[in-house]
Amino acid sequence: MKIRKATIVDLDVVVDILRDGRNQLAERGVDQWQGDYPNVTHVKEDIENGYAYLVKADDGQTVGTLAIIEAPDHFYDKLNGEWLIDTENYVVIHRVAIHSRHAGKGYASKLFLSLIEYLETERPEIKSIRLSTNENNMAMQRIATKSGFKKVGTLHGAFRPSELSYVYELLTKVRVA
Repeated sequence: MKIRKATIVDLDVVVDILRDGRNQLAERGVDQWQGDYPNVTHVKEDIENGYAYLVKADDGQTVGTLAIIEAPDHFYDKLNGEWLIDTENYVVIHRVAIHSRHAGKGYASKLFLSLIEYLETERPEIKSIRLSTNENNMAMQRIATKSGFKKVGTLHGAFRPSELSYVYELLTKVRVA
């Protein structure tokens, strides 16, 4: 599996995957991403800022997308909990989705393994990977835990007034020169 930065040419692909992800969440009764988020404007901004990535399977098919946001991410300023490490060298993962055409093939787990490897190789200065998910998004909670992330707290109303999100963190490997 490969992760590569999305370009403006990929806009429609990223939007399609995220819309499909929104539909998958709705089908599971998860009130995350419902309404107008994420939308074309969010995706375009992600691409322009270099945050949007595509996930390619070994056969070259695009199977998913995610956004890797550089620190600081002020959504987490009101964390009810404690980070594993106090650092400015972190990234936050947002808008993760695997298209339903590729569901059940283990791509979400592979995405996280590839992401960790990518960051440890390409961004060795990064000490922490952080993410949050809706309290009812059990699939993302399982993937995060399975990938080694630790639950470090909660956010109340960071994304929508009544929404409770669980916050996770993974410390990357420390490399000694």
